[in-house]
Amino acid sequence: MTTLSLRVLNRALMDRQFLLGRTDRTPLEVIGRLVALQAQEPNWAYVGLWSRIHGFTQSELTALLEDRRVVRSGLLRSTQHFAAADDFRRLRPLLQPVLDRMAGSPHFTRNSTGLDAASLVAEGLGLLAGGTLSRKELARLLAERHPGRNGRILAGQVELRTPLVHGVATGAWGSWGNRSAVSVTPAEVWLGQPMATATTAKDSAKELIRRYLAAFGPAGVKDVQAWCGLTRLGEVVTQMHAELRRYRGPDGRELIDLADAELPDPETIAPVRLLPAFDNALLGHADRTRVISDEDRKRVMPGQAQVRPTFLVDGQVHGTWSLDAGTLRLTPFRPLRATDRAALEQEADRLLHFVGSGAVSYSDAVAARR
Repeated sequence: MTTLSLRVLNRALMDRQFLLGRTDRTPLEVIGRLVALQAQEPNWAYVGLWSRIHGFTQSELTALLEDRRVVRSGLLRSTQHFAAADDFRRLRPLLQPVLDRMAGSPHFTRNSTGLDAASLVAEGLGLLAGGTLSRKELARLLAERHPGRNGRILAGQVELRTPLVHGVATGAWGSWGNRSAVSVTPAEVWLGQPMATATTAKDSAKELIRRYLAAFGPAGVKDVQAWCGLTRLGEVVTQMHAELRRYRGPDGRELIDLADAELPDPETIAPVRLLPAFDNALLGHADRTRVISDEDRKRVMPGQAQVRPTFLVDGQVHGTWSLDAGTLRLTPFRPLRATDRAALEQEADRLLHFVGSGAVSYSDAVAARR
């Protein structure tokens, strides 16, 4: 098997993530290529699309939410994501075991001892009555029925165990951070059609792997599993033997890819890019060294589910950035060449225009290297 260098893997990831050059594809097409965009804090997903699409505006994604062509709900890794409505309808049942696993963690089970999970879900759906409630109201009603238990945690367990879609306001461009006022509606009601069946969900595992490779490949089975949260996908990959190409990674691991997927020239220039918090490019693999070193990973992902906004230089994470009181503050991890510094400041200015703020600064004195 051909052995691929880290640089080849980096350029493949940059190309498939639309980070070698912005695309003219529609936001819906880009979300479909990426499978889903993490939207725990919705504004970041808008920045992620801005970094990938020529002339992207906030109103384009908001319109997709209003038209119910894109939904916000729990999906990959039990986390809130934006996904194309049809993808969500087909993939959420496949990924349901991951969400069930989270719902079975001590945080939830300590609060629901003696309660049957299926009965709790049925109760929650009964309270929704085919309509919409705020999370707070659902929690209040569940707490009334189960004195002494935390209604918020009960409502969270219901939301994990059955697909509920969030209202448009929850995902629309607006305030930064998590949204406090979240409304939930049963997915089948919101989408106007049933979710895929369990049998169909099993069949869609191969599709999920194909979609993953189109956006993140070449990659190993452990990478796919880290991205989606599912396990035992090696068995599915074995069944796909005839349609996949195999490589070796720099560490000797076997990597798989779509048979017809092309690898870009490793000497292709990768422009400076500002990525949002929780960006797909950083969360798509178990081994993330193709885009971020292990040392820098500790700075970007310091724990407590944090994934800080980053900027790329030559396709690699070179630092973080933050936005506060109208100032975009850049924190390089290493000195920047003068040309890279200039390109980074230009890109930061463009991002400020997108978010409606107005100044760029550096958080520490990193001298430009001539």
